[in-house]
Amino acid sequence: MSTSTDHGRPDPEATPSALSRDGRPVSDRGDTVCVIGAGASGLTAIKNLREHGFGVDCYERETGVGGAWNWRHDRSPVYASTHLLSSKPFTQFPDFPMPDSWPDYPHHSQLLSYFERYADHFDLRSHIWFGTEVIRVEPAAGERWDVTTRSTGGYGPERTSQYAAVVVANGHNWSPKLPRYEGLEEFRGEIMHASSYKDPAQLRGKRVLVVGAGNTGCDIAVEAAQQASRCWHSTRRGYWYAPKYVLGRPADQVNDALLALRVPLRVRQWLYHWTLRLTVGDLTRFGLPKPDHRVYETHPIANSQLVYYVGHGAIGPVPDVARFHPYAVELSDGREIDPELVIFATGYLPRFEFLDASVFGDSAGVGRPTLWLNAFTPGHPTLAVAGLVQPDSGMFTLSHWQTVLFARLLQARRDRPERAAAFAQRVRDRAGERYSAQVKESSRHWFEVGHADYLRAVQRALTDLEGK
Repeated sequence: MSTSTDHGRPDPEATPSALSRDGRPVSDRGDTVCVIGAGASGLTAIKNLREHGFGVDCYERETGVGGAWNWRHDRSPVYASTHLLSSKPFTQFPDFPMPDSWPDYPHHSQLLSYFERYADHFDLRSHIWFGTEVIRVEPAAGERWDVTTRSTGGYGPERTSQYAAVVVANGHNWSPKLPRYEGLEEFRGEIMHASSYKDPAQLRGKRVLVVGAGNTGCDIAVEAAQQASRCWHSTRRGYWYAPKYVLGRPADQVNDALLALRVPLRVRQWLYHWTLRLTVGDLTRFGLPKPDHRVYETHPIANSQLVYYVGHGAIGPVPDVARFHPYAVELSDGREIDPELVIFATGYLPRFEFLDASVFGDSAGVGRPTLWLNAFTPGHPTLAVAGLVQPDSGMFTLSHWQTVLFARLLQARRDRPERAAAFAQRVRDRAGERYSAQVKESSRHWFEVGHADYLRAVQRALTDLEGK
């Protein structure tokens, strides 16, 4: 048994019981599981592992829970006007509903209070080391893991503890993906990534170019339409822009009703096109490019205001950027524009800086691990990733069931090893499977999932694991 405090945390005075590969002392934490990150996925991992009888040590680099939804955190991509893109019923944890009095699409401040209440309700804070970052996770003997931590910012000594298993829940919206353009270094205007955007005051009175057509790029373009002296919105390709309400209901609830009825993908695509024709019509007449893919083959852009401001001339759609000049930006069609501020809403790349990329089968080190169910990696049955999904609805339910599955896998390794061995073989055979329509090949779309198909796959995995 490991030595611990009353709260299940490792005792700083405990005598090290082993040495790491490079001779560092290691404190053995026995059957305790390490969770990295106390955002949405990390919190539900702590709760579900505890409910299945496991001790948990969670390391959080910031000073509070909430992860990306806590905009006080350095790495948070949240800005002042951020609201949920998925509606409340499809976002909340299945065992902790959001208040009925909340709107369909809650504000980010409400989300943070939700996570704080979730942590308090299930007594999760006593298992979290705040202000502590994980700097290395290394495989150890017996399919265990050496986890090295230190105080956030590099202060204080490093400490290594050995765990029976690890859940990686460090999020995937914190490492900005920055494009490269000829002449960018010589541009005399202001440049920022959307991760640095926090408030519309940053746009006020300026000529603004927003690059990128994801949900964040569209949100910032809409705010620039109201605050900037001029706004251009640059996109590489055409996208499908979905209203947040359809037939008087949140759009994801209408889509889920079709999924529940097992309506075929082609029929759902036809219905979506028909709905768009009735509501916003042909977007190419506004100057927006025609999509080069069918709907549901990329993550839908949930924005009811972009088309409104394009139609009112407050947002000028422009094609991709070709190159930068000191005082101008040249577009791919040969035109030049003169923004004072360029905002790259070009997304984020998954990063696991504390793990050797080969552990996840990411030999190129590009942040694209080879996983089954976007969670389990071949050859490492005691390692799981939680929350590495981009669903067509809310993510928290998916993270909940991912971590339930991992907790039951750890139980099976102890009580029903034959079931755990069959599960490990399934991970090897099916790593890289997708649970969505055939999506565009890009760093943004490869981990998209259709939530209904994904949850069915998790349910099958649970059933097989438990032998029912």
